[in-house]
Amino acid sequence: MSPDERQQPHVLVVDDEEHITELLAMGLGYNGFEVERAATGREALAAVERRRPSLIVLDVMMPDLDGFEVARRLRQAEGAGARVPIIFLTARDATEDKVQGLRLGSDDYVTKPFSIEELIERVKAVLRRSGGPGPAEQRLTYADLVIDEDTRDVWRGGTLIELTPTEYKLLRYLLVNARRVLTREQILEAVWDYTFAGNASVLETYISYLRHKVDAVDPPLIHTIRGVGYSLRLPGGA
Repeated sequence: MSPDERQQPHVLVVDDEEHITELLAMGLGYNGFEVERAATGREALAAVERRRPSLIVLDVMMPDLDGFEVARRLRQAEGAGARVPIIFLTARDATEDKVQGLRLGSDDYVTKPFSIEELIERVKAVLRRSGGPGPAEQRLTYADLVIDEDTRDVWRGGTLIELTPTEYKLLRYLLVNARRVLTREQILEAVWDYTFAGNASVLETYISYLRHKVDAVDPPLIHTIRGVGYSLRLPGGA
């Protein structure tokens, strides 16, 4: 594990709906967070005992202990010490629920259905307000290709390249896995999400877009591995 990975903010996601915790784990993980999942209130309390998280995303309606009770027990255990930030996640939008959450020391309140992008931004904002660690500031580089993860700027040979959000996500995944051969299935799952049911034509289209922009100068970096997928590397596999 690298030093950057060890410094990742640790987020505990608590929800009894597995597809929600899986979606949040993927989205937060992609944005530089280390994610632990729990399906019940008791699992959440045990997880906090094992390792104090940087932040908790906590569902209100759960079958054993609801989110409010989990938060109440956490706050009692913390006493006058530093508090773990909590973002409540719930299908209920009643004002009294929000008030109760605030009384229990919540830092934000997100109502289902929600946008994963919005929730990630709320997590970042709460961590900034609480003085907690955010995702490590860094640039990803390979050869003369540079990605600034904070600004999402991309340069090749010192020239700024304009990318769409999907192009950026695809290029970042290739760059994070530079020199590795990635199958089409791996790329589709990582970039378009695990439920993506389309065929590989969308991937081929976006690879073509990237080549026109990123490989407009030599040497080409995006290579097709016949019968397998793609790899970002220098010619010759260096």
